[in-house]
Amino acid sequence: MKKIILTGDRPTGNLHIGHYVGSIQNRLKLQEAGDYEKFYLMIADTQALTDNADNVDKVKNNIIQVAIDYLSAGIDPNKVTIFIQSQVPELAEMTMYFMNLVTLSRLTRNPTVKEETKMRGFTSSIPVGFMCYPISQAADILAFDANIVPVGDDQLPMIEQTREISRAFNSTYKQNVLVLPEAVLPENETCRRLVGTDGSAKMSKSAGNCIYLKDEPDVIKQKIMNAYTDPNHIKVTDPGKVEGNVVFEYLDAFCKDEHFAKYLPEYKNLEELKVHYRRGGLGDVKIKLFLNNIMQELLAPIRERRKELEKNVDEIYKMLFENGKKASAVAAQTLQRMKDAMGINYLKFLKK
Repeated sequence: MKKIILTGDRPTGNLHIGHYVGSIQNRLKLQEAGDYEKFYLMIADTQALTDNADNVDKVKNNIIQVAIDYLSAGIDPNKVTIFIQSQVPELAEMTMYFMNLVTLSRLTRNPTVKEETKMRGFTSSIPVGFMCYPISQAADILAFDANIVPVGDDQLPMIEQTREISRAFNSTYKQNVLVLPEAVLPENETCRRLVGTDGSAKMSKSAGNCIYLKDEPDVIKQKIMNAYTDPNHIKVTDPGKVEGNVVFEYLDAFCKDEHFAKYLPEYKNLEELKVHYRRGGLGDVKIKLFLNNIMQELLAPIRERRKELEKNVDEIYKMLFENGKKASAVAAQTLQRMKDAMGINYLKFLKK
């Protein structure tokens, strides 16, 4: 079967290191492997508006920021089709058809929707668009026949719901029109859901606990030095807990053995560092400075590429709009197949 990849992000702010290890790294691997027919990367502005309808400027202004983040992180526009969701109107029509195949109770059981609803403080006033965004996400995937979707752990329920919608459509209209996508997770489990710098369950733009790809060196260092560790590890001599310790979580996600030779040669690897921390005699400042060196090394080239890309914003917009036309043409073909299967391709009723 031909491999078609689709993934994306909501433009509600700049991308952070959670995005990097949770999805961008996998995207870069897939991009360089080259064993795919098409690779789509979507900036999901329509979905971002489901909980930002009163703050359109936030979404609008971040579209270009996310595009620059992609390019500065290494996404190659010659290999990957980056486009804006709202530039593909077929997705909205597909979403409407899929809504008829999903019950409200099924939407409310979606763990990601439940968690996101709680995180945003929605109670009885949940926007319908927000509640239905798993259906919109299914349209995004199925419109392009995407069978590979690189995601983090939190998006697994969305992929499962997409598979359910695909099966329901094919079964209801008795034609094998839509694909069954597969999620691709980072191999490193820590990367699948990176915790915030404050130790909360998830790094989130709205929670303000992120290290952004564009952050300057002094900002990165400050955020790392303020990161949550073990509150009971007060003195250097105290034994420390690695579990739930943000610095060690990040070291699990970003650290390689060669970093020790370069920045902390008294240890061979991360396991040795953990053993020392657990028995006591290793201070938080030392491990934070080690992590800072690693993060500075990773983010410096991304930040420098960003500065160059910011000089060519008009060209990036032009690329996004051209890609939107291409994506719309592809989605239109899928929509046509769906309408044929549903028996609502009314153009067929016209006499020649």
